[in-house]
Amino acid sequence: MPPIILMNAPEVARIPVEECGEPLADLRELPFVTVDPRQADPAGAYARVREGVAWRLARAARLLPDGVHLLVTEGYRPLELQIRYFEEYAAELRRAHPDWPEDHLRTQTSRSLSPPEIGPHVAGAAVDVTLCTAAGEELDLGTPVDASPEESDGACYTDAPGIDERARANRRTLCAALSTAGLVNYPTEWWHWSYGDRYWALLTGARTALYGPTGLDG
Repeated sequence: MPPIILMNAPEVARIPVEECGEPLADLRELPFVTVDPRQADPAGAYARVREGVAWRLARAARLLPDGVHLLVTEGYRPLELQIRYFEEYAAELRRAHPDWPEDHLRTQTSRSLSPPEIGPHVAGAAVDVTLCTAAGEELDLGTPVDASPEESDGACYTDAPGIDERARANRRTLCAALSTAGLVNYPTEWWHWSYGDRYWALLTGARTALYGPTGLDG
């Protein structure tokens, strides 16, 4: 696999944000997009993303083969939840590797979770998404959504070797639709796609990010 730029990289943090003020949209209103309730919260934050992300997901959904839909498991993530997830995973890695210095621990944590101040989910710019049938049956993409590198032995990486051909074909289908629609992938997580955030700006050469941290009310 080619070298991967992680979310904690200085070149990501250096990207300026020019917040465009775009509101969050509810993905449950989009055709051919199924929103899975596994991460549901009372406020419905999990089903929301910026309007520009929603438009691109709608386009990606139309690019999929007949009978295949996008299955979104999480969109917007409140800052306090991102902080909790990041700290919990860092603590898990610290217990397993007490000899790691803090800078290395932060790097390893960033394989699976963005530092909260960078987080695309916190900006409403990212979705965790897989594929399903029209009836809602989830397709095999090699690992469960949100599998860590430790749990999956690295198979969560988008270009990981060793996954079976059916899962690889499904990943190609997902990647083709989402990238054509203008989203970018975080290559340590085949399911994580974003638009308008700092990571997107770095990969596409945009001068600034469009979206910074937001709340449900903007």
